[in-house]
Amino acid sequence: MMIPLLTSYKAIQTTLQTDEVKNVPCGTSGGVMIYFERIEVVNMLEPHTVLDVVRNFTADYDRTLIFNKVHHELNQFCSAHSLHEVYIDLFDQIDENLRTALQKDLNEMAPGLRVQAVRVTKPKIPETIRKNYELMEAEKSKLLIAAQHQKVVEKEAETARRKAVIEAEKEAQVAKIQYEQKIMEKESLQKIELIEDSIHKAKQQTKAEADFYHLKKQAEANKQLLTKEYLELKKYDALAHNNKIYFGSDIPSMFLQANVGDLPSASAVPVQVE
Repeated sequence: MMIPLLTSYKAIQTTLQTDEVKNVPCGTSGGVMIYFERIEVVNMLEPHTVLDVVRNFTADYDRTLIFNKVHHELNQFCSAHSLHEVYIDLFDQIDENLRTALQKDLNEMAPGLRVQAVRVTKPKIPETIRKNYELMEAEKSKLLIAAQHQKVVEKEAETARRKAVIEAEKEAQVAKIQYEQKIMEKESLQKIELIEDSIHKAKQQTKAEADFYHLKKQAEANKQLLTKEYLELKKYDALAHNNKIYFGSDIPSMFLQANVGDLPSASAVPVQVE
């Protein structure tokens, strides 16, 4: 029931809502003033706590509990850190740190109000400093590119070196295998020559032994034959084969001639008797 002109009401949102806090000034530990252009705080008020929150902080509770707290926590963070830390090194931690700090205070002051997320944009810094940072980032980029190029060159050199080592090892292994093959061939030829020499030596020794045995047996046989009767027989046999009979009147003078050409006329004709 509402009485006109006397009764008023405020609509309180109990679903997810996003509060935007704009142009938050912040001074760093070095005395540089920076501005956060926009900070978004995603929050939700539980329905059963609406009456207590509104009774304690009015219908514009987010002004006290969120907007003012964001200003306070950001200034606390900036005053404890340098511009380089806020702008570069620790910027990625501002969202989570701010959400944790807000929720910690809300747990005590308004337990039904939950902060789901905080999104902080990059702060605005003085133009001269910004240009210096841009130059620094450009130099960092060049340095990173140079470092990456150096790594690529080193990697290519390392790859080429490994390839050369592999090729050298391959050639060395091939040369070693070929050398071992040649050694094995020489050893095989040497063994073959030794075997052939052994065979030839054995043949020569066998032949010599056979010849010696044959001569020995022949000598033994000759020794058996060299009897007095056999020698007498051989003597008469030799005389019989060399005996010649001459006919003619000048036979005695024939034996006095030194040369066969001085023999007398054919009146003396030798006749061999078999």
